Amino acid sequence: MSYTTIIGNTTSDIDIRFTKSGKAVGSVTVAENIKRGDDERTFFHRVTLWGSLAENASKLPKGTRVIVTGRLEQRDYETREGEKRQSWEVTADGFGPDARFAQVEASRTERRQETQAGAWSVPAETGFNDADSTPF
Repeated sequence: MSYTTIIGNTTSDIDIRFTKSGKAVGSVTVAENIKRGDDERTFFHRVTLWGSLAENASKLPKGTRVIVTGRLEQRDYETREGEKRQSWEVTADGFGPDARFAQVEASRTERRQETQAGAWSVPAETGFNDADSTPF
């Protein structure tokens, strides 16, 4: 597997959904600006977040400068017209605001408990009391 680190800005609020089993999954696009001499390009990376990472990151607003670490994964899909395509996505292992561009207040979340079925449960209380605080 290929691991990568991306530093850029979120292009929207994080879209969070839940699987049938109740596990959170979030998705967002991160715009990364690369400057080489006079040439400046913007790359858009699709990022997927799972579990508590998705739930905590979902509190970050659109435009937040973030640092993402994760696995670069290729996905094959077929268009409605039957054309086979490929896309690249980052499955995040870490995701948080870049402290050079934002004041950050961190607070720990409760440790998760393993359920009988072996799945991880998400705590109801995330530990964030102040509506203005950033979850990382």
